[in-house]
Amino acid sequence: MTIPNSDFMIENGVCDFPTTPEEEKRIVSELVTESEDNLKEGNLYFVISKRWYASWQKYVEQSKDECLSGESLEASRPGAIDNHDIIESESDDNDPQLRRLLVEGVDYVLVPQEVWKRLVEWYSGGPPIERKLICQGFYSRSYSVEVYPLCLMLTDGRDESRTTIRLGKQTSIRELCEKVCTMTGVAQEKAHIWDYFHKRKNGLLDPSSNKSLEESSLQMDQDILLEVDGSSSSQYAMSSAGNELALVPLEPSRSRVTIAGGPTLSNGHSTTSKFSLFPRITSEDDGCNSLSILGKGEKGGLAGLSNLGNTCFMNSALQCLAHTPPIVEYFLQDYSDDINRDNPLGMCGELAIAFGDLLKKLWSSRNAVAPRSFKTKLARFAPQFSGYNQHDSQELLAFLLDGLHEDLNKVKRKPYIELKDSDSRPDDEVAEELWNYHKARNDSVIVNVCQGQYKSTLVCPVCGKISITFDPFMYLSVPLPSTLTRSMTITVFYCDGSRLPMPYTVTVPKHGSCRDLITALGTACCLADDESLLLAEVYDHKIFRYFENPLDSLSAIKDDEHIVAYRLNQMPKGSGKAKLEILHGGLERDVLESVRGRDVKHFGTPLVTYVNTDPLSGTDIDAVISGFLSPLHRVHASSKIHNGSDNGHLADATADETSGSLSSPDTEIDDASDGQLSFRIFLTDERGLNFKPLQSESSVSPGTITRVLVEWNEGEHETYDSSYLSDLPEVHKTSFSAKKTRQEAISLFSCLEAFLAEEPLGPDDMWFCPSCKEHRQANKKLDLWKLPDILVFHLKRFTYSRYLKNKIDTFVNFPIQDLDLSKYVKNKNGQSYLYELYAVSNHYGGLGGGHYTAYAKLIDDNKWYHFDDSHVSSVNESEIKNSAAYVLFYRRVGSKTETQTAEMSRSDMD
Repeated sequence: MTIPNSDFMIENGVCDFPTTPEEEKRIVSELVTESEDNLKEGNLYFVISKRWYASWQKYVEQSKDECLSGESLEASRPGAIDNHDIIESESDDNDPQLRRLLVEGVDYVLVPQEVWKRLVEWYSGGPPIERKLICQGFYSRSYSVEVYPLCLMLTDGRDESRTTIRLGKQTSIRELCEKVCTMTGVAQEKAHIWDYFHKRKNGLLDPSSNKSLEESSLQMDQDILLEVDGSSSSQYAMSSAGNELALVPLEPSRSRVTIAGGPTLSNGHSTTSKFSLFPRITSEDDGCNSLSILGKGEKGGLAGLSNLGNTCFMNSALQCLAHTPPIVEYFLQDYSDDINRDNPLGMCGELAIAFGDLLKKLWSSRNAVAPRSFKTKLARFAPQFSGYNQHDSQELLAFLLDGLHEDLNKVKRKPYIELKDSDSRPDDEVAEELWNYHKARNDSVIVNVCQGQYKSTLVCPVCGKISITFDPFMYLSVPLPSTLTRSMTITVFYCDGSRLPMPYTVTVPKHGSCRDLITALGTACCLADDESLLLAEVYDHKIFRYFENPLDSLSAIKDDEHIVAYRLNQMPKGSGKAKLEILHGGLERDVLESVRGRDVKHFGTPLVTYVNTDPLSGTDIDAVISGFLSPLHRVHASSKIHNGSDNGHLADATADETSGSLSSPDTEIDDASDGQLSFRIFLTDERGLNFKPLQSESSVSPGTITRVLVEWNEGEHETYDSSYLSDLPEVHKTSFSAKKTRQEAISLFSCLEAFLAEEPLGPDDMWFCPSCKEHRQANKKLDLWKLPDILVFHLKRFTYSRYLKNKIDTFVNFPIQDLDLSKYVKNKNGQSYLYELYAVSNHYGGLGGGHYTAYAKLIDDNKWYHFDDSHVSSVNESEIKNSAAYVLFYRRVGSKTETQTAEMSRSDMD
């Protein structure tokens, strides 16, 4: 079938479209699947504006019936593909340049080449923005689309003209040199092309090299310089060392200060950060040509780190490690003999060399250092940190510590050790044995300084089998207690009419299930064994959804929603049951006079109960409604008039102030000899647009859900207090006046206690019980057994679930001096467990758009400094504690490490 589009008719003639939107969706889906099944480096992808793509998705998602009926006018066929909202305004359609700071899934989408071709056939438009699939990683190879090619600024030394060159980061130096020579008309034998980072000659690029631009330290927006034989170049800065190459050395330097430079950055997907994505760096390069050696009496350790484009997360973690005394001491000395190049779990020693080289620059420089070489090595071995995305400083720290350990592991051949069963032996004997096993396979400065040991106890909930293990740890990721539980307010309605609706506030696990909520609520309202609770969300005076699956996550319930629970008597097993929903309507006009129900004004909370599936009469439904509403009967209410006729009398009722319920009336409701109902009731549909009046003899066959509307006129409002149906509290109401003070804040100790508390394993982390021979949801308890000299606490401020990503800014009160952990360590070996803080990695802002800084203490002069990328400033100790603290670094007081560091400082002063 050919569907003409007026825009295309004029310019392109009639385009052939698939028969239906569903067909378009099917074709594209199959092409995407085929592309994913045939991933290989060099495959082409195209960038499409999310705005246009979303309109296409909306069109193809509509059902066939909607399309044929013409009701879904919003989802009309989109016009031509238009990418102009994601490209630079001045860019040429023949060479479109993406705007910076675009976010995949928000600003643009990526589609395989075959999908792009098909969409262009159907819709035309553009301009096309073509990108290649690249493969990254050293051990673990992963594919990604290079959305932002490397942008280099070429300066021609003959006339100082500047030209932009765009190439993929995996392009070779040889290809770059060929391109430069072709563009400038210079013979290759006469051209000299320099890495001109920071307007300094950092290295002459080898025109025959097949090394990639990424591996050669060339990064986004940096300069390269062309010099031609015979032209003057005196106006350009020369390398103080006269080096032509700035590459990472194959061996760490044996001197106190290393000279090296080189490889760094990659690019790729964009970031959501609100900070500058590609800042112009004015600090000193990490290359040898600008390294300033400190003079006598000048302080080391006060150099900043340049931001290479959203690398504040890396700079923050690096500064904390660069001020860790035993780490600094180790890397400022000769560690070449410890390099393990053959470790299959390591990085061939390259990561340790790059890190050590960077530390030497930081401790021997007056100015900020650009960590280009280190960033390149990091991207090579951990592609997840490649590019300009913002990342997590703790995740980087975890990778770096593990990578440094494997690069420096003195154990060249790891022995095979068969672990013995504990056989009820004493804990200290088993723990020491397992620690020795661990050290026999892992021996490095990282293990010696940063690793501790904890005791893990698992108990089978069925047979009671106890399993005890002792495992090493590098850091402690502790939860914030406020993130473990959640306060929820739910209003309970009593279906038997025994009490007024009552709100209950309960505490449940933050990531718990509806079963946890029902259990807590049942305890709070003293639920009997023969009763049950039905949870539902009320929205716009109707039931929006039920929560009937006990395993449904509570994270699906937001704080601003209104949740109710209907307290029901359990029906006999085997009896059929259906829901009866009772809605309330107050009218401007009679229900029967309304136009398809649009004049009916709903109010209050629907009432829900279960009924048998046997046919119900109007009288049966009227009785259910009367029972529900009986607690709302006003005290001393007079006879009630229904629809202009006397339908009977409701006796006065007396409120029971202690229980909140009403005592039974002296006179029961008169059933009315004329057979009229107590209320005007209408059978309605799911959308509430059609109404059928019910009489006493009416017969209703209950479906899965039967909905009726009670018409409230003046008489009903006089007889019943409807306010109890209207003022539903939110699940959680935040009080703006109840701002947490530091005195109310949680402490680091409470975080540690939450980490060590016994808890059941998650459903996805079941334990295989050796006694039951079954996977069980065992209870797990952690205890600290051995603590390292350097103890790192990671405060778990970021929470992730299927429905929500969030950051907790709760202030954590942590000690700076005298952190005593003695009572938390089960191994009583007489060792000191007193610690002091020396560094903090801070995170400011929210998810994706935050900024990292670091506080670090110079141990020798006992002063704190703030490291904000290249900017370094002194700071008072009182300012260290704030709600941005994310990773805390402590060192043991009175330890061997501390003594050695003090002796080292004294010898340096002498």
